[in-house]
Amino acid sequence: MNALWITLALLTAGFAGWPVTALVFRLARTIDDKADAATAAEDRAARDRAADEAANDPAADVTVDRAAADSESAGREAVDGEITVAGDVAADAAGKVPAATGAPPAPTTRILRGGAIIGVLERLAVCLAILTGQPVAIAYVVAIKGLGRFAELKETPVAAERFIIGTLSSMLWAAGVAALVKILFLS
Repeated sequence: MNALWITLALLTAGFAGWPVTALVFRLARTIDDKADAATAAEDRAARDRAADEAANDPAADVTVDRAAADSESAGREAVDGEITVAGDVAADAAGKVPAATGAPPAPTTRILRGGAIIGVLERLAVCLAILTGQPVAIAYVVAIKGLGRFAELKETPVAAERFIIGTLSSMLWAAGVAALVKILFLS
């Protein structure tokens, strides 16, 4: 009978954990989106206040758009305060940038592959470690997973954040399933 409960625990931890992890990712994205919207609103309000103060300043001849000045100093030209183009790309008389500039394409963000398979294996290993009374094996799982992705995670902070969120939610799910089965059915 114990073999049945262990098998059910492994299947539940390993294969039913991805919806839990996906839900945690969705929750994290919602929180990030709300924080980004609040920050953007504060930035807009600060810019509007600064623009109003500058417009009402009788001693000012010239107003400086800080965003444009900062982007020009970084070698970019600001267009409409939102869009930036490379400083060496020439615009026509209407201020439009030609479509084919011959510039190399912008670098793309690399997406970590194999995460679903790694997640299932990780949950299986964590659950098995707890069910067999070897919780120290969880440290090996974390170390192997972290070392395997270290180079990719060092390059992209967003991927590192997703990696941490996914790993923690996945491990907590597997540990919870294993602990529940061990307490309720295997003791």
